[in-house]
Amino acid sequence: MSNKGKHIFPVKRAGMLDSKIRRFLQSPKKIIGAYIKEGMSVLDMGCGPGFFTLDMAKMVGESGKVIASDLQEGMLEIIRDKIKGTELENKIILHKCEKDKIAISENVDFALLFHIVHEVPNEKMLFEELASISKPNAKVFVAEPFFHISKAQFEETVNEACKAGFRVIKRPKIFFSKVALLEKI
Repeated sequence: MSNKGKHIFPVKRAGMLDSKIRRFLQSPKKIIGAYIKEGMSVLDMGCGPGFFTLDMAKMVGESGKVIASDLQEGMLEIIRDKIKGTELENKIILHKCEKDKIAISENVDFALLFHIVHEVPNEKMLFEELASISKPNAKVFVAEPFFHISKAQFEETVNEACKAGFRVIKRPKIFFSKVALLEKI
């Protein structure tokens, strides 16, 4: 029995997603730094309290932008408070997605889906929409928690992405995660 789409990480526990211990174990720069370049348009899908968002905004430089998308307004408020009055405020677009739709029109060079796909009710629709907003050769970094998702479930996720128009180009290793780096074909 699948729990996909049934549990959304609560805003009241957002601090757990943005701890010093997590930063040590899952450094955003080490995990995604090689895939994000200055000037890119990137999507942080299910951004939560911005654990990756702020680092991504620094990586894209002055000419790039980050779309921080989350289903919960409370998570976006946390990021809004973090960036208010900083140079990152103009680089980060806060976007409240819908339960079953990303709902952005911006085309992206890179998308991060970190420990969120298991919370999505329809993976097929997610990857089809992601393919429609991804630029040619865009990269999509998918990581799922090893303690929630079995190897077989993760492979089903990767297969859905491939059916939607992506291909696996790498299987990076990350603490506590099953990972695939995809590229739009």
